[in-house]
Amino acid sequence: MSAADALAAARTAGLDLRVDGQDLVLNAPAQPPQTILDLLAQHKAGVIAILRAQGEDWPADEWRAFYDERAAIAEFDGGLSRQDAEALAHACCVTEWLNRHPVRSSPDQCLWCGQAGGSNGPLVPFGTEAVGHAWLHHRCWEDWHERRKTEATDALAAMGIKDRSNTT
Repeated sequence: MSAADALAAARTAGLDLRVDGQDLVLNAPAQPPQTILDLLAQHKAGVIAILRAQGEDWPADEWRAFYDERAAIAEFDGGLSRQDAEALAHACCVTEWLNRHPVRSSPDQCLWCGQAGGSNGPLVPFGTEAVGHAWLHHRCWEDWHERRKTEATDALAAMGIKDRSNTT
């Protein structure tokens, strides 16, 4: 088994992993299986390398530079008004934040409503194979996604990147 396999197994088990210096920090809704912990311990250096290669979050100044660049491109190259350019730049930042902060969950129950698949409809994977999936009922996705966009908007606002699309 490789570090990538160990990471995939951990994500499938619902673990959220991040790097803190030389430490691998795990967050899980319940005690992870010992086999997963053993795999992560055995492949710790490789798992840390993979997580670092996937890119840790940007500091606030890099988020603001990303926002400013998109607003400038939309305004000066795209011919949008400053307000429309800033609204588009904010939407780009929300999308980027969501991509950099994926959510993974167990395929056994819906991440939004907590119910299993079956009579409530099948559980559908949302996300990508590389980072894992959030498992939801199709009918639960819209509410869950709106909450995720609110999380992104709040995180960006804390860094000084505010949604100005509703200002006049």
